[in-house]
Amino acid sequence: MDKVVATALEAVADVPEGASLAVGGFGLSGVPNVLIQALYERGVGSLSVVSNNCGAMESGLAVLLAAGRIVRVTGSYIGANKEFARQYLAGELEVELIPQGTLAERLRAGGAGIPAFFTPAGVGTQVADGGLPWRYDGNGGVALASPPKEVREFDGTEYVLERGIRTDFALVRAAKGDRHGNLVFNKSSRNFNPLAAMAGKVTIAEVEELVEPGEIEPDAVHLPGIFVQRVIALTPEQAADKKIERRTVSAPAEGTVA
Repeated sequence: MDKVVATALEAVADVPEGASLAVGGFGLSGVPNVLIQALYERGVGSLSVVSNNCGAMESGLAVLLAAGRIVRVTGSYIGANKEFARQYLAGELEVELIPQGTLAERLRAGGAGIPAFFTPAGVGTQVADGGLPWRYDGNGGVALASPPKEVREFDGTEYVLERGIRTDFALVRAAKGDRHGNLVFNKSSRNFNPLAAMAGKVTIAEVEELVEPGEIEPDAVHLPGIFVQRVIALTPEQAADKKIERRTVSAPAEGTVA
């Protein structure tokens, strides 16, 4: 039952070339940076990644992306990642962009053993009709486009069929975890981390605070240990290393003494 692994390198030692990964995080929040760095140090490549976004500010998945280790991304947000956009338009990267809520439900469905589901999101668009550019040819043309999906009507409303997602591995970050793999996430890091963890056949969690079994109240557990196979405890320095994507400072109120 003790799922704690000594180091991040040991935790990802069996992730092979060409593996598929579900990776938690939302923007810069809750990103498993230590595990991603361990994959980078191992030199693993040709990875297919499922994640809301593909890193930012040269952190998170951007580390693997910049090194040319990722060949396919399933996600919902490119954002300000210029290298992501460059690789996509140059035909170096295959990208499946899908609605954010659909991505979340596809991960959850895969983890719950649900092969597919119907949703109204995307009906009447290329999400359902097909034709979204998955890969460009580098000259402005489309080398590979998304196929059309099944659309059915229920009670007078059309819905598109979406497949659940399962991946070989999942990498997630939690605020707290115990040796049995029960996890607690902090605020917005709870958006995609539990779902990514459910989707992975082997899920590896880095935790900012490792506690003993029983120290987390059962009602406080966000993700039960049944979904987690390995846990690594971060050092205080690693746990505190959290970047801010955009810092906004208010002007001091009039009359305030600096």
